[in-house]
Amino acid sequence: MSPLIASARFSVLDRSRTREGHSGPEALRDTVRLARELEELGYHRFWVSEHHGVPGVAGSAPTVLAAAVAAATRTIRVGTGGVMLPNHRPLVVAEQFGVLESLFPGRIDMGLGRSVGFTDGVRKALGRDKGDAEDFGAQIDELLGWFRGTSPTGVHARPAEGLTVPPFVLAMGEGATIAARVGLPMVIGDLRGRDRMRRGIDHYREHFRPSAWASEPYVVISGTVAVADTPEQARRLLIPEAWSMAHSRTHGVFPPLPPAGRVESFTMTARERDLYESGLGGHIAGTEEQVAGELETVLKETSAQEVLVTTSTHDRTALLDSYRRLAALTGLAGPTDTEGDGAARR
Repeated sequence: MSPLIASARFSVLDRSRTREGHSGPEALRDTVRLARELEELGYHRFWVSEHHGVPGVAGSAPTVLAAAVAAATRTIRVGTGGVMLPNHRPLVVAEQFGVLESLFPGRIDMGLGRSVGFTDGVRKALGRDKGDAEDFGAQIDELLGWFRGTSPTGVHARPAEGLTVPPFVLAMGEGATIAARVGLPMVIGDLRGRDRMRRGIDHYREHFRPSAWASEPYVVISGTVAVADTPEQARRLLIPEAWSMAHSRTHGVFPPLPPAGRVESFTMTARERDLYESGLGGHIAGTEEQVAGELETVLKETSAQEVLVTTSTHDRTALLDSYRRLAALTGLAGPTDTEGDGAARR
């Protein structure tokens, strides 16, 4: 194993994707079960996501799901990737994470994003519009102020005030600039757009301002990683998500994940086929040796401290096998230790 891979942390974001033939509630239970399994493999953290009104995603309430994950595990860090801050009042977000940190001290992460909904209908239902994302920087400032007790309102966030919940910024659009200005760790993806990802990382490091939350830049790169016995088997793990993304781009609806075998029998339009084939490319996928080589390359290119794996597929058995193989090739060994210095807490 290379020193670069050995020194990096490996974590997982599970989006609670629904699958054909399986219900949304089952997807949420799958997420909790996966967290327990990944804890035993030694992954550093396990995050859940926020999506509203999406047929193919069951994870709509990330802090609630994070509580269930934390209650079902013992040592792995648990958080959000992320809470979409423009959808919520910062006070309420601070209160929710204050409750999580109080119940599971030293294990909670606060990943924050700036998306305001997948469609106009969802944004209307949330009482938000696209312009609300432009206030993301100010919303982060307000949120962090609730933990520090510096709100000019005279109100105090209970039980958040005085607690330290490590914040992360999901660097979409202007996220890298905001993360650097506020001095927060940054999560950036995806692995298919390496040049754009490197530019964002370089900008973040160049403009980073140390803060009470982070004394130096901390970069988490995120994307799909699939490991299997053969390249063909690894590619099959990518098929359901690639087709669902292609379908969403052509039909405006993000559907549940179909089995790979069924996708291979589909008749697609030329545009669907182009999007589908594009969706299969650029990921880190293959045998253990191939994936190790690609991880070595991307870690060398980015100098990232952590990799957040975001793989989704229909076959949960094959998915867990991929995570087992990844854990083995990266040297993970059993449940993570949540004790130690500040770097371990992050």
